[in-house]
Amino acid sequence: MQHYFVSQHLTVGQSIELPKTISHHLGRVLRAEVGDRFELVGDDHQVFEAEISRLEGNQVAANIIKPLDHNVELPVAVTIVSGLSKGNKPEWIVQKATELGVAHVIFLPMDWSIVKWDQKATKKITRLNEVALSAAEQSHRNVVPTVAYLSGLDALFQLDFDTQLVAYEESAKQGEETNLVKAVKQTPSGGTMAAVFGPEGGVSPAEVTQLVDHDFVLAGLGPRIMRTETAPLYFLSAVSTLTELI
Repeated sequence: MQHYFVSQHLTVGQSIELPKTISHHLGRVLRAEVGDRFELVGDDHQVFEAEISRLEGNQVAANIIKPLDHNVELPVAVTIVSGLSKGNKPEWIVQKATELGVAHVIFLPMDWSIVKWDQKATKKITRLNEVALSAAEQSHRNVVPTVAYLSGLDALFQLDFDTQLVAYEESAKQGEETNLVKAVKQTPSGGTMAAVFGPEGGVSPAEVTQLVDHDFVLAGLGPRIMRTETAPLYFLSAVSTLTELI
C-alpha cells in the first residue's frame, strides 16, 4: 500500500484534497482509481488508511477511513552528524539512514573534508530533504527525518543530546568494543543520541580533542574500517538491534 505524508491534522471521516505531488503520483504515475486505498500520515505522525473518493485531472480527493496501529520509529531519536563527503554520498547516507530509522541528519565541514558546500548548501539541503521524504514514504515511516547543514563543530556543540558519540577508527584499531553498546543502553527510551562520522579522511586529532572536550565518547565500530557512507548505517543497525531486537 502506498504511503504519503501531509502537513495537516487528520481524523476519521474527514475528506481532504491531496497535495499536487501526491495527486500526481496516485493519478498519473500509479493510475489509481476511485476506491483505491493508501496510507496517509498526518502532522501528529499517526498513520491512517485513506480511500480515493474523487479523481479529476491532477486533483485527487480522499476520505480518511481508519487509524492504523503502525509505529516503526526507533525508541531513541538518533542524529547522524556527517562530515562533508564527495559525490552522491550525502544522498546515499540520507536515503539509507532514513530507511534505518534516523531522526535527523546533519552535514558539516570537517578538517579533512575534501569538498566545500559554501553557497551551495541551501540547494543541497533542499534536495536532501526531498530524498528523506521519498525514503520515508518508501519505508513507511511515521516521521520524515530532517536534514540540516551546520557551519562546523562549534555550531554542533550548541545542540543538546542525552548521549554523544564519535565513531573513531583509532578506537576500533585499539580494540575498543564496549562504548557503543554502553551508550545505546544508557540512552532512555524517548531520549536523543548523536553520533559523529568523519569524511573520507576521517576525524582529525584536533577534532577528536574538541569532541572529547564537549563530552563526546570515542567509540569503535568493530575491527573493520568502514567508508564514510557505510559507518552511519552500521551504527543505526546496531542501535536498532540493541533497542528493538534484544
